[in-house]
Amino acid sequence: MSDHESALFVQPGVKAVHDGMEPMKRRKFVKKRKPVDIEQLATDVKSGSKLHLAKAITLLESSNLEDKVEGQSLLKTLLSYTGKSIRIGITGVPGAGKSTFIETFGKMLIDAGHRVAVLAIDPSSSITGGSILGDKTRMEELSREPKAFIRPSPSAGTLGGVHKKTRETMLLCEAAGYDVILIETVGVGQSETIVRGMVDFFLLLVLTGAGDELQGMKKGIMELADTIVVHKADGDNVRNAKKTVAEYKQMIHLLQPATPKWTTKAMSASSYERKGLDKIWTTIEEFRLQGLENGGWNTRRNDQTTDWFKAMILDQLVDDFYGTPGKKETVAALEKEILKGELTVAQGIEQLFK
Repeated sequence: MSDHESALFVQPGVKAVHDGMEPMKRRKFVKKRKPVDIEQLATDVKSGSKLHLAKAITLLESSNLEDKVEGQSLLKTLLSYTGKSIRIGITGVPGAGKSTFIETFGKMLIDAGHRVAVLAIDPSSSITGGSILGDKTRMEELSREPKAFIRPSPSAGTLGGVHKKTRETMLLCEAAGYDVILIETVGVGQSETIVRGMVDFFLLLVLTGAGDELQGMKKGIMELADTIVVHKADGDNVRNAKKTVAEYKQMIHLLQPATPKWTTKAMSASSYERKGLDKIWTTIEEFRLQGLENGGWNTRRNDQTTDWFKAMILDQLVDDFYGTPGKKETVAALEKEILKGELTVAQGIEQLFK
């Protein structure tokens, strides 16, 4: 290296002046984003590649504008390959064993020749925003199955703990050939209602001792269920499980049915002993056949799409509202006035929307 070249060599973070030259300015090189080959990615997803399915989902979940555009283009390309699965929502009381049930139930379905996708709505860390349940850790055996796909979906603070991209993720899984989609809810408040609106069949897992539990359980959640499963019906708990099933059957007659022309079922099951799971699947198939015969299946699917459309309208309105310059600052200022008692909430809203 010559003296001239040596003098011009600048280490990172070190400024140098040579022969009266201006201090060298470090150039910023921004790597241009390579466009996604939508047609190729769609082909890879349809081939059943888990790697490319995960890549496609990440594209849809991205907040980057370019990713959003490409993600929607991909989804449109794959739409004609969706809708051929059975979508099952699963919720349950704390400790009911949702993950254990999903793993055992999913493995049973795979053994029967199905391909199973699990979309687990994961509570997000309030600090990092990342998933904190780690569903692949909770479902180790199922995650190793070649015909299974597990995707923890961080709720990221969305309404009811349900990730707003879950519907689109579900469609991608269908395009990838998964014919059974299991959606696990966090089990907090409104998430059950939202998931109910995106699935064909809704399953509620409960434990034995229904007497006290029924007093504390929201009637609304029970009315969402197409089938109530008393879980962990094994060992010394079998007798209690039978009693609890009988109590639920009595309660069902007093509730509004979740699905028109369908009588909500109550039954017991044990994931540990792998008992009763086949009966649950038989019930789901019976539900599907009945819905296809009376038109309820297609009606529900259409309702799901229109509900999704309306929900997206509300999401867009909220995004546009807070995206308006100065709007967040105005909201913050009005909040302070309301908390000080200088404005009523109604007056604050009136000023905000003048």
